[in-house]
Amino acid sequence: MKAAMTQGFGLYSELVIKETMRPKIRPNEVLVEVHASSVNPKDWKLNVPIFSLTPKFFNASKTMILGDDLAGKIVEVGDKVTGFSVGDSVYGMSMHFRTGSCAEFAAIPQQCISLKPKSLSYSGAASVPLAGLTALQGLNMANVGKDSKVLIIGASGGVGSFAVQIAKVMGAHVTGVCSGRNIELVKRLGADDVIDYTKRDYIHEENDFDVVLDATSFQSLFSCSSLLKDEGIFVTTVGYANSIFKLLLSKLRLGKQHAKYTQVKANPRDLETLTKYIEQGHVTPTIDGQYSLKEIGLSYARSRSGRASGKIVINIK
Repeated sequence: MKAAMTQGFGLYSELVIKETMRPKIRPNEVLVEVHASSVNPKDWKLNVPIFSLTPKFFNASKTMILGDDLAGKIVEVGDKVTGFSVGDSVYGMSMHFRTGSCAEFAAIPQQCISLKPKSLSYSGAASVPLAGLTALQGLNMANVGKDSKVLIIGASGGVGSFAVQIAKVMGAHVTGVCSGRNIELVKRLGADDVIDYTKRDYIHEENDFDVVLDATSFQSLFSCSSLLKDEGIFVTTVGYANSIFKLLLSKLRLGKQHAKYTQVKANPRDLETLTKYIEQGHVTPTIDGQYSLKEIGLSYARSRSGRASGKIVINIK
């Protein structure tokens, strides 16, 4: 099968398309014929082939293949798999370093997938899992509900575009932060108010938000403290690799304000919640652009630019 892999070392190592063995599934896994994947900042931030130095007994070859999100059709099921059959159209992601979804086939645990929303194409569905789950779990972590006052920093990006829509489903009053060129997009997503960060120094303003969700990972509880009410919650999607920050952040407080770190987890319950929101018409993926597997280098460059609005999709089939 064809798969996108890393060749060389370092953050900007070369991406190549190579022929490799089709993955073998474990008893609790399914084999998916991948129709589409998508790009997340985590992908290129972790674009270092460290597992090429790992002894063979760790069986790390699968992690050499890029990609987390997938949407496709099941072609094989493990002996212990229940609830899924060959021919099912599914979407999801695994957080065991990488799913290996930028390939023609990928093995993934059954607890990391759900049936694909019928209203979405494979390309649309592939844009959802990691970003949508991050947004949903971050908002749940902050107990966002009816009449919550929520500020979303990076509202036009992959996570932010889902967070705006999901927060509105939860009944929140949503203010989005983005650049001027994306104001109309964020309004269409449902934001009640939009701040153009290029024209307004909002970060130093006094405000009374219940929750600030930073989908850019650039801010902190310290920088956003004035934006929050006395018992407000700051939620960040700070980079996956910065795991030590999670421990420090869990203990961080300013008075009664406190910060939380969202490390996305794959689970079918949350995927099914996203499916429900999508099928009801409350959440629609925002697609910045679509690329073929052989154009994965261009898709990564687009993501690195920081100018993508919504998600970047890679069509495999």
